[in-house]
Amino acid sequence: MTKSATVDQLQKQKLRRETRQRRADDIRAARERLSGASSLRPEFEYELLSMFARNEVGAAFTMPALSVIFALAAMFWAPALEAMVWLGLVITAKVVLIETCRRFLAQPRDQINLEVWRRRLILSELLNGMTWACFALVGLGQLGEASQGTVFASHVFLFATLIVVLAVRMSFGSTVMGILYAGTLPMTIVVVSRLVMGDDPFYFALASMSAGVNVYFIFLAKGLHSTAVAMLEFRAQKDALIAELEEARLLSDEARRRAETANKAKSRFLATMSHELRTPLNAIMGFSEVMKTEVMGPIGSPLYKEYAGNIHDSGKHLLHLINEILDLSRIEAGRYELHEEPLRFSDIAEDCVRLLKLRAQSKGIELIEDYDTSLAQVWGDQRALRQICLNLMSNALKFTPKGGRITITVGATVDGGQYLSVLDTGPGIPADEIPKVLQVFGQGSLAHETAEGGTGLGLPIVQNLIELHGGAFELLSELRKGTEAIITLPKQRVLAALPPLQPLGQERHRGVQPARSARQGRLRALAS
Repeated sequence: MTKSATVDQLQKQKLRRETRQRRADDIRAARERLSGASSLRPEFEYELLSMFARNEVGAAFTMPALSVIFALAAMFWAPALEAMVWLGLVITAKVVLIETCRRFLAQPRDQINLEVWRRRLILSELLNGMTWACFALVGLGQLGEASQGTVFASHVFLFATLIVVLAVRMSFGSTVMGILYAGTLPMTIVVVSRLVMGDDPFYFALASMSAGVNVYFIFLAKGLHSTAVAMLEFRAQKDALIAELEEARLLSDEARRRAETANKAKSRFLATMSHELRTPLNAIMGFSEVMKTEVMGPIGSPLYKEYAGNIHDSGKHLLHLINEILDLSRIEAGRYELHEEPLRFSDIAEDCVRLLKLRAQSKGIELIEDYDTSLAQVWGDQRALRQICLNLMSNALKFTPKGGRITITVGATVDGGQYLSVLDTGPGIPADEIPKVLQVFGQGSLAHETAEGGTGLGLPIVQNLIELHGGAFELLSELRKGTEAIITLPKQRVLAALPPLQPLGQERHRGVQPARSARQGRLRALAS
C-alpha cells in the first residue's frame, strides 16, 4: 500500500468516526431537550450548577457573617431574642444549602441526575431566601410602641439590607436563574409588603425602589448568565478543537511512520536490486561486446553480430536507468554528498559537447557554443555539474529533429552568479505540461510522438542536483518553437580573484626613505 492510499484510508476512517459521533451527539441533545426542563446542553447545565455550588462552598462564611451583623443591628428596635432566633434560622438554612452543594460536588458526574439535583438546590436556596425574608418580620410587633425616628431607621436599614442581599445572591446564583429567583423573591416580597404597610409616601417610594432594584438585579443576572453560557460554549469549542488537533497529530504520526517504513523498504529494495541487477548486467554487456567485436573469432552470421550489438545497447540503456534511479533516490534521501572543488563552467560544457558531438553529427544537428572565457572559477561538484550538462544536452539532442540547432551558452548573471543555457529548436512543451515534465518519470504528450524513448528522470535529477548547489533551474518553452533550459549558480559559488598585493620592495623603500631623511636632518642639525 502506498503512502497516499494509506493517508486516504485514514482520512475516510476519521470522517466516518466524526459522522457517527456527531449523529450520537445530536440524538443525545434532542433526547435531553425533550425529557429535560432546560434548553441548555446537559454538560453546560452541569457546569452552571457546579459553578454555583463551588461559589457557595468557597464563601461559606460570608452570609453567616453578614447575618450576625444584621442581627446585632436589629437589636436597636427589636427584642434580642427575636434577632437571635432569626440568626439561628439563617445559619441553619445556610448549613443545609452548603451541605447540599457539597454532596452535589462529591457525586461522580456520570451518576448525577441533573433534574433531581437542580430541584434540590432550588429548594435549599428557597429555604435560605425565606429565612432572610423573615428579617423583615423581626421586631414588627414593637414598632407600634417605638418612636418615629426608630421606625424610620428600621425601614431604611431594611431597604439597605435588601440591596446587600440581592447583590450577594446575584453574584452567587446568576449561573442558574431558578436559584436566583428562589433566593431573592421571598425577601423582596416581604420587604415591599412591610414598606407598603407604612402610612408615609416615603415608605411607598422605598417599596417601589425595592421592587425596581430586584428587577434591575435580575436583568444583570441574566447578562451574567449569558456570559457564563457563552464562556462554556467557547471552552467546549476549544476542547473540541484541541481534540481534533490531537487526532490530526496522531494521524500525521501514523502516516509519517508508515511513510518512513515504506521509505526504508524502498531503500532496502534499491540496495538489493542494484547489486542483483548490476552483476548479471555487467556480464551481459561484457559478453555481448565480445561477441559484437568478434574478439574470439568471427561469429559466422551477420545477423548474430547485429543481435549482439542490440543486446549490448539494451544493457547500456538499462544500466543508465538503474544509475539514474539510484542517484535520484540518494538525492531524495539526503545522502548525496558533494565533492566540491574549484572548476570552470565553460570547461565542463566543452567536455560534454565533445562527448555528444558525434551523436549530434549523426543526426545532422548543429551545435553552437557561446562561452564567456573571462569568467572566474566556481566552487562545485564536478561530477554533479557534468551530469547536469549531459542531461540537458542529451534531452536537447533527443527532442531536436534532424537539421535542427542547439545553442550552449555559459555566461554571468546580473547579480554576479553564472549560468548555463541549452537552447534547442525542438517541438517545445505546452505551458501546462512543464510541471509534469519536471516530475519523476514525467514526459510531455508531444514528446511521445516526436522523440526517442526516455525514462523521464533527467530533468528531476538536474533540478535536485542544482538545488544541492544552492542554484536554480528554469525551463522555458514555447510550442513548436523550441525549449531553453537554464541552470544558475548563485554568487556565493563564484570564486572572485583577490587584488594583487603591494610589492615588498616598494613597501621597504617607502618605509626606509622617511627614516633616512629624518636621520640626515638630525646630522645636519648637530653639525651646525
